[in-house]
Amino acid sequence: MADLVFFSGTMDCGKSTLALQLDHNHSARGRKGIIFSRHDRAGASTISSRLGLRADAIEVTEEFDFHAYVVQLLSAGGKVDYLICDEANFYAAEQVDQLARLVDELNIDVFTFGITTDFRSKLFPGSQRLIELADRVEILQVEALCWCGARATHNARTVGGVMVVEGAQVVVGDIAVSETEVGYEVLCRRHHRRRLTAAAARASVLSPDVLPFEGQRS
Repeated sequence: MADLVFFSGTMDCGKSTLALQLDHNHSARGRKGIIFSRHDRAGASTISSRLGLRADAIEVTEEFDFHAYVVQLLSAGGKVDYLICDEANFYAAEQVDQLARLVDELNIDVFTFGITTDFRSKLFPGSQRLIELADRVEILQVEALCWCGARATHNARTVGGVMVVEGAQVVVGDIAVSETEVGYEVLCRRHHRRRLTAAAARASVLSPDVLPFEGQRS
């Protein structure tokens, strides 16, 4: 039986690397797959890893219909055993439904990869629907770390190193940008709540974790 699997984690935890590795493992056993992505940091029609790995992919637009695309391919004599769907958090809920149909009706394995929540700690529509429908949700074990060394659990959007909490849900960026660009940083929950990025922490004279000293009792 085919499965719909959602591999999730914060930015910088190796999701795209795993996606490419899974594609390699399955294709090496003679299985035929298709790679999809959306809003990859390297540009359209690409899946890329921060380790330098890269492969061509089909760009998922707002109008893209997974079910119709695969059915047309199969009707023309093609073979499809599995799909690799990177940046699935950017997919529409209806597109996730289409992926589920491919699993249930055509017995095609679908491996999806993406972050769960946006920079405001709100669920992406695609991620929410995957959590609702997936046969398995796998949290990646390669931990990204906050600047403080704790496990990073939240994605923060920054401008000039300053965390922002307003704006469009989707703004393409990366974790390594210049100070004038929109960027992203992974933080632990404590520092995400306090909007304390690495740049803000370096600029602080007094750590916010230290309570004010009110004097010593005699």
